[in-house]
Amino acid sequence: MQTLYLIRHTQPNISTGICYGQLNMGVGNSFEEEAANVQNWLPPLDLIITSPLLRTRKLADFLAQTATRKLETANCKPATDVRLMEKHFGAWEGCAWDQIERNEIDAWAADIMGYAPTGGESAHQVMLRVEEFLRDLAQLPQRNIALVAHGGTIRAILAQLAKVPMTDTLRWQIDYGAVISVQQNRV
Repeated sequence: MQTLYLIRHTQPNISTGICYGQLNMGVGNSFEEEAANVQNWLPPLDLIITSPLLRTRKLADFLAQTATRKLETANCKPATDVRLMEKHFGAWEGCAWDQIERNEIDAWAADIMGYAPTGGESAHQVMLRVEEFLRDLAQLPQRNIALVAHGGTIRAILAQLAKVPMTDTLRWQIDYGAVISVQQNRV
C-alpha cells in the first residue's frame, strides 16, 4: 500500500481570470507562508515527484530541502514527471477567459472530456497520461510519496483512484497549497 500526498502548487504569479494550464510562471508573494503550511501537513516522505512546471518545482524543492534538514540526509531531490503537468489549453494559454470565443467555450462545455482547444489536449488525454503514471507509480517500492501537481491532474488522479468519471470531480474544491492524502494498492 502506498500513501500518496496530492499537493496542489501554491498561488501562481498570474492575474486572476487568465487561462494558464501549462503556461510556465513563478509563484506569488505568499509562497513561503503557503509552502510552510503544506509542509506542516506532511509526514516524513520517501519520494517527491513533481510536474516540471516552475510553480510546482519550486514547492517540491522547498519540501525536499525541509525533508533533507529534518531527516539529516544528504539529498532528497524531487523527481519530475511530465505526466503530472496541467492540461494543455493550447491557443487559450495566457488568454483571459472572457476573451476566448464563446463558441469555443460552449464546445468545451458540451464535451468536457473530449474537447481540446486548438493546439491543446482534452481532459480524456489527461486521464490517459495520469492512468499510465499511476500504473508506473504502483511499481515503486516507496510508501509515502508526495505528488506536487495541478488542480486538473489532481482531479484526474482522484477520479482514477476512486473509479469515478473525472467530470464528477469538477465540483470538488482543490485550493492552492491543498494536501490530499489517498492510498493506492501497489502491484
